[in-house]
Amino acid sequence: MDSTELVQLGAVTVVLLLALFYGGTFLISARIGKKKENADGYMTAGNKIGFGVSAASMTATWIWASSLYASATSGYTYGISGPIHYGLWGALMILFIYPFGKRIRAVAPKAHTLAEVMYARHGASSQLMLAGSNVVGSVISLMSNFIAGGVLISMLSPFSFVQGVVFIAAGVLLYTLWSGFRASVLTDFVQVVAMLGAVVVIIPAVFFITGFPGAFDTGASNLTEQQSNFFSSDAFLNQGAPYIAAVLAYAIGNQTIAQRLFAVRQDLIKPTFITATVGYGATVIGVGMFGVLALYLGIEPMDGDVNNIVPQMVASYLPTVLVVLFFVMIIGALSSTADSDLAALSSIVMADIYGQNIAGGKEHADPKRMLFVGRATMVLATATAVGFASMRLNILDLLVFVGALWGALVFPVIASFYWGKVTNRAFTTSVLLALALFLPVRFGWISMDGVVGYITDVVSVVGVGVIAGLMAFGFFGLRVARIVGILAALVAAPFAIGFLHDYAVLSASLVAYAVSTVVCWAMSVSKTEEFDFDVIAERVGDFDPTDGDPDSDPGSDPGNNPTLTKDHA
Repeated sequence: MDSTELVQLGAVTVVLLLALFYGGTFLISARIGKKKENADGYMTAGNKIGFGVSAASMTATWIWASSLYASATSGYTYGISGPIHYGLWGALMILFIYPFGKRIRAVAPKAHTLAEVMYARHGASSQLMLAGSNVVGSVISLMSNFIAGGVLISMLSPFSFVQGVVFIAAGVLLYTLWSGFRASVLTDFVQVVAMLGAVVVIIPAVFFITGFPGAFDTGASNLTEQQSNFFSSDAFLNQGAPYIAAVLAYAIGNQTIAQRLFAVRQDLIKPTFITATVGYGATVIGVGMFGVLALYLGIEPMDGDVNNIVPQMVASYLPTVLVVLFFVMIIGALSSTADSDLAALSSIVMADIYGQNIAGGKEHADPKRMLFVGRATMVLATATAVGFASMRLNILDLLVFVGALWGALVFPVIASFYWGKVTNRAFTTSVLLALALFLPVRFGWISMDGVVGYITDVVSVVGVGVIAGLMAFGFFGLRVARIVGILAALVAAPFAIGFLHDYAVLSASLVAYAVSTVVCWAMSVSKTEEFDFDVIAERVGDFDPTDGDPDSDPGSDPGNNPTLTKDHA
């Protein structure tokens, strides 16, 4: 097939596919709906989801259309190592969540949001800071998935980009509004099965039709020296390193992840996240190779928009039947994450804004009003995301920006679950100061010439040590984390100081990590009072007393966590 000709699906075909997909998910959602809906079930499905559904939901949530498109963008931009830097680090970050997740669930087994736990740990300011960052992040995530859907529909059908965005938004809202998080996780299971099945067929088909592996020999001249180098410093500094920092922040700060952490049975946290790690890495790296292949073939993105690479490759080379399969795969990928964003946003507004700050706590909140607030939030968030999606921003830039922004929260949040000395003032001050320095570095509001640049590099080196130390801490405890963090900073210093400030995305993220860590530690270390973590479970629990079986996980021991020792504190 001529690579300049794109397969087009008729308007009727697209409408039927969307109707079947979203109609089917709505029927699934309706079947699990309750005549008398429960507020806690709407947010976390009773804290007792099993392995199959939870692992599929975690995988589907992390594999979103935007991540598939962004991986291909990374491959097209940075060459053969681009998808590896995007998919591998993203997969490993899922793995790094579970040791922290076990501690979080042990401290707050019946929580709905991380921000809700921060309220019990510190107070309103820390809670609203974390909740506010999640609202911004989830709206951006929702918007980027709508962008991906609009691009797909506009490229493969007679419909416009805006019409495609509206179709996707209406479809996702249709089934998620009904049963909230329960609808999200159950439909995730169906969607991830369809999505992974399509990937197994589509990726090999594209490579076969385009002449793999011969295309990598004939098209080698289309790549720059950096793009053809698997160990490209350009790819690592612009994509790999910023994404390592960004995804760790996503893992700790993202409510879609936290919501699944609070929903799955406590004894199934580890296998759930390990399974999602493998599923995410294989799928995202595979689709990202479309971008590398397009680079070798010398294909220019349609309309100069790199978001078009994946659908353009598929529509250029595959027969209609496989294009239809691809269409369903991407719709499933973006819907599984969009519904997670809606469920996350609704739970934040229900639990953190209404439940804690307006109603005054779980004893005073009205479950019926909470449900109304949650559903109204979904409608408002959808409308907002549709409006912003029309701007068609670069998806990869959005993902890295949000992740870097959350970097300011990572250490204060983690420390608040392990270290009893962290105070509300230390948490709030460290995050605000980190954000105040992150923004000017990220957007170039200050000149990095001379001394300022060197100071930024030194702070960034501290950030390298913080990230390495936090990764080691989750698995091996504080003593090993200190050693790893110091060694990482010392190794990075000779290579980083003097030039790292030229990479604004990376250095800004590292500055956020470093500043929030140092300030939070400095303001907490001299405190003599220790927080009693046992009170969190008493303060955080069900809002709705009609929530099914209170014994959500009889087979697990909330305190059975071998990685948590006194050494952590």
